[in-house]
Amino acid sequence: MGGKRMVASVLAIVMALVALVAFATVDDRGSDVPAAGPERTLAAPAPDDQDASPVASTPTATPRPTRTKATPASLPGGGRKVFGRNRFLVAYYGTPGTGVLGVLGEQPPKRMHRDLVRAGRPFVRPGERLLPVYELIVTVADPFPGKGGDFNHDVARRDVRRYVEAAERRGALVVLDLQPGRDDFLTVAKRWRWALEQPHVGLALDPEWRMGRHQVPGRVIGSVRAREVHRVSAWLDRLTARHDLPEKVFMLHQFRSSMIVRPERLVDRPHLAEVLHVDGFGTPGQKLDTYGVLARPRQLRMGFKLFIDEDTPMMRARAVRRIRPAVRFVSFQ
Repeated sequence: MGGKRMVASVLAIVMALVALVAFATVDDRGSDVPAAGPERTLAAPAPDDQDASPVASTPTATPRPTRTKATPASLPGGGRKVFGRNRFLVAYYGTPGTGVLGVLGEQPPKRMHRDLVRAGRPFVRPGERLLPVYELIVTVADPFPGKGGDFNHDVARRDVRRYVEAAERRGALVVLDLQPGRDDFLTVAKRWRWALEQPHVGLALDPEWRMGRHQVPGRVIGSVRAREVHRVSAWLDRLTARHDLPEKVFMLHQFRSSMIVRPERLVDRPHLAEVLHVDGFGTPGQKLDTYGVLARPRQLRMGFKLFIDEDTPMMRARAVRRIRPAVRFVSFQ
């Protein structure tokens, strides 16, 4: 009789322990583990939780938002066309961490964005929408060969990622600006494919810094042939279509006729919003003369640069909006 009671007691204890373990396992997998939220594009990895239980710390795949034909990726503010919805684009130009190359790098992204929006508002007419742009120099031309002998260096990926993520959070575009030195534009552009696969990231080519075989950046004004531009635009167009991305800004900088060889041969790409951005500092009269010579409104939308320190004086928003052919993209340097 006593033996039976002992066996029954042991069985009861074992069953209680099994039930307790089962309850703890369910609790670890359920209420104590926060539900996985949608993964942000380019989000930084979450810190490791060293105090978590073995069950809770088991890696769980977080599903990425699936893009379908019914719900394609859109631009900041909606839509798939860069200049659709009566958008007017205003950019700060520069590179991360320094104001030497432009106003963009003078402040952290949050404060830079606030000032950019304030600077852009006077350009927007009734019925138009301001679209802020971070025009970010990501490959910088150098006056020395460097390890690869190509007279350029890339900005650190983590710094570029910081601006790409900041633009995504704040509803802005990013345009990656390339100064290739003795490299060709397509070779350099492919190094930034990881960023160009994002819906809000476009590309700009700066021929001033495209050197020939024996040229050194800063000593001569560079140039690019139309066929090299074609190779880059075709590659970017295919990339955009393959990933079902919205239209991308594809911009060419120019302040001398010699900087783009045979510009009449430039072609339109169905997935790109091509912009000819007329640079150069000086008096308003000098800037307008340059613009009048270079503008190609039948081929490209027109952009215009304002130099905060070098222009004498810097043109105001009302004067810029009176320019013909009309300007659709303004950047501050």
